[in-house]
Amino acid sequence: MFVMDESQTPSYSIAFVGAGRMASAIVHSLLNSGAYQPNQIACCSAPDGTAKKLSDETGIEVVDTSGSSFFADVLVIACKPQQLQQLDESIVHSSSNSLVISILAGTKIAALLEKFHAARNVVRVMPNTPGSIGEGVSGFAPSSELSAEDRKTVTTLLDTLGKTLEVSENQIDAVTAISGSGPAYFFLFVEGLIQAAKNLGFDQDTAMMIAQQTAVGSAKLLDQSELTPEELRIQVTSPGGTTQAAIESFKSNGFVQTIHKAARAAYDRSIELGEM
Repeated sequence: MFVMDESQTPSYSIAFVGAGRMASAIVHSLLNSGAYQPNQIACCSAPDGTAKKLSDETGIEVVDTSGSSFFADVLVIACKPQQLQQLDESIVHSSSNSLVISILAGTKIAALLEKFHAARNVVRVMPNTPGSIGEGVSGFAPSSELSAEDRKTVTTLLDTLGKTLEVSENQIDAVTAISGSGPAYFFLFVEGLIQAAKNLGFDQDTAMMIAQQTAVGSAKLLDQSELTPEELRIQVTSPGGTTQAAIESFKSNGFVQTIHKAARAAYDRSIELGEM
């Protein structure tokens, strides 16, 4: 059960505003790691059933923000960026002296400070979806220097998702373009391999197995090897062989330049979202 303060206001160690995929991934990771217990966590959402679903899955509390107030030592903003300005005043009130952590893509610290002006600190975070299995990477940037206790809170939360790095805010958009959006680039490449396998005569199931296992195995090899990606690629690429033929095709079609352009497009869009 949640703890009550003297005014009988519900109080939680951490509360999530938004209960979508990333919020759910973080909640599950926090509980699986033992960092928090269900009765220390609360969530709220738009009237779409996601908060109740997350509560049913994990045992955390659901808070009603329609006029009632609550307090959270850590408030994680995980709604859609366009919903920030429409948040109920009870949520803004609940952030008084809280550590506010935002995972809203493109939303700058200045906008967060304007909304949560009574927070003790605001931290902008960009996680990614592999965090749902503890294999993600998250970049974070605080509005001001974190206290030792708040730094521990941030790193404890993010370390349950995978690897963590602190960056300046002007690097968050770059983190978004590489690790935030990067899984989609990888999945698109695997989609392409599946289709290529089908074009070469394999049925759908066999094409998926070959392509997906190739991707998973390559990622594990990269993770466990002391060699760089370039060195691993060279190991596979025998002069005059089949792999070299494919690599030359990639190069002649501007494969690497296409990756650079895609990352730049994501970076530019992240900046645009922050200016809306």
